[in-house]
Amino acid sequence: MRHLILSLGLTLWGSTGTAFDVEDQAVFGDPDASSTLRILSTADISFFTPMILSYLEANPNVAVDYTVASSTDVMAALYEEQHSFDLAISSAMDLQTKLANDGLARVHSTNQTARLPDWAVWNDMVFAFTQEPAAFVISNKAFEGLDLPEDRQDLITTLRQNPEIFESRVGTYDIRQSGAGYLFATQDARASDTYWRLTEVMGALDPKLYCCTSNMIDAVVSGELAIAYNVLASYAEKRADSDAFTIILPSDFSIVMLRTMLIPTTSANPDLAGTFLDFVLGQTFPKGTSPLLQSEMLAEANENSLHRIALGPGLLVYLDQFKNKSFIREWESAILQE
Repeated sequence: MRHLILSLGLTLWGSTGTAFDVEDQAVFGDPDASSTLRILSTADISFFTPMILSYLEANPNVAVDYTVASSTDVMAALYEEQHSFDLAISSAMDLQTKLANDGLARVHSTNQTARLPDWAVWNDMVFAFTQEPAAFVISNKAFEGLDLPEDRQDLITTLRQNPEIFESRVGTYDIRQSGAGYLFATQDARASDTYWRLTEVMGALDPKLYCCTSNMIDAVVSGELAIAYNVLASYAEKRADSDAFTIILPSDFSIVMLRTMLIPTTSANPDLAGTFLDFVLGQTFPKGTSPLLQSEMLAEANENSLHRIALGPGLLVYLDQFKNKSFIREWESAILQE
């Protein structure tokens, strides 16, 4: 079977007069397959390739068209532009919840119900299959001679005492562009006031802002950044160049994101989408406990310090237009300091 047929770079899709940015695309399986499953996802192709290939071994008559976009573009494609994808996979739990809450996701009765923990499903529409904490990713070279920060207060102290090291070398999400970044920021702010003090300290150092975890890790490896804040530990752990950095789950609290799947109402093949969703859940919840596709660091973390973001309507609070604008204004004041 020829698994990987096509890989594209940045393109634009715009069948409805507007467009969302496509970061990457690949088609897996037999080009003459009788059915094609169209997936829109925030996860890099490399992250999902093993799962897709495993699925195709069990379903040889299916091809999988896998498109990668940012979480905000996934939302735009499904919510505003009504593109016909069969499955949406995203790290932005709040945006996925909004799609379901606003009637844009199908109810799916999974055959994996007995395996799922209570936290892994909401209203039979949104299904979680990973647990991924946000971490500090620290350049080993930049931190030579410095104590590694164990929590946010330690990080504040380190940044304040060493501005010559960290000026223009601190990175974090641009929450105006990144749905996952916005989710992490709002959850940080809800958990502790320390987040705003840290944001102001980073802002005084002329930080660099990013759309994506992978870009931040690349910048740490290249030496452009000394530290990246709120990076997905699961991505950092899988890097071949991980000897260049140290991953730290802050001991005060670690925000844990659940990557989720849903079947859009625009799906042309909802039954086929259901088979893939069930397959992923069956692979990642073999005993109804913790997902296999998760950060390895969770096994060593103090359970009391983990703040797993809960699926449900509570995630919609900061998507309210007024609250969203107010939060971003406060963040811009702290991080940009213009």
